[in-house]
Amino acid sequence: MRRWLGVLALVCVTSALLAGCGPARGADGDLTDDWPGLGAPRPFTPATDTCLPRITSIVQASTYETVDCARSHLAESIHVGAFTPPASLARSRPGPGTPALRAARAECDQRAREVLGGDWHTARLTLSLALPSAPAWAGGARWFRCDLSETDSIDNTRPVNRSGSLRGALIGDAPLTHRCFDPKLIGDNLNYMAPVLCSEPHRAEFVGVYTEREMSWAEFSRSAEQAHRRCMALIAAYADVPNNAELPYRAGSIYYPPSQREWEEGDRGVRCFLWSDDRKLTRSMRGAGPEGLPAI
Repeated sequence: MRRWLGVLALVCVTSALLAGCGPARGADGDLTDDWPGLGAPRPFTPATDTCLPRITSIVQASTYETVDCARSHLAESIHVGAFTPPASLARSRPGPGTPALRAARAECDQRAREVLGGDWHTARLTLSLALPSAPAWAGGARWFRCDLSETDSIDNTRPVNRSGSLRGALIGDAPLTHRCFDPKLIGDNLNYMAPVLCSEPHRAEFVGVYTEREMSWAEFSRSAEQAHRRCMALIAAYADVPNNAELPYRAGSIYYPPSQREWEEGDRGVRCFLWSDDRKLTRSMRGAGPEGLPAI
């Protein structure tokens, strides 16, 4: 018994040297009731307005990495949005063709225009979406990320490394903007579009983008004549010539639609090019008029 009392006395003496044996002033003696409760864990959310060393359609927290936009990178994260009901209440992520993914794509598209200062379709750029992993979605993650990347060409849309932010990249005389091309053919088939200065001999020029109406990818693939007519209307406006029966004798069209994946996500931007198959051009056809683009 004396041994236990001695231990208690030693504890009391030690405590007295620090704060006294009794409860501290204002303390109630309960060591468990005054600690704040831990908040509910929050799912990982990627950052926006930063750059990425790699591109992925599914973002894993364990491999997530960003870099300074002044350094070499493959993509720039320009926006992180949030899915709303009913998509946010679903047990699985929105898939291709769903209204939720199309709404996310539209939000990304609008944000890209604000960041760039113009329509990304008009330049060597691509816009991609990234979603949480399936386990992250199950854990409550409901975000989507919008990534912009520079591409090699109109034909090769694979992202290339760049340095510097894309913010304001389409303001003014933007070097990324599509202009004039000298198409390379294999027989009657277009092989690729070689970019050239508009003052150099060429046969094609970018004239703009039209937004295709709502239809399936398969239906659009069967609508080449409709796409041609829509592009011809843009060519007429661009070159300032009448959109009448003489237009096909002035120029033809080349068009580049979105990829099937982009189409199913909701992208309907079709890029249109003026095509001169009977003569080389040595100037831009913007505002050329009937004399600059005669019917032949």
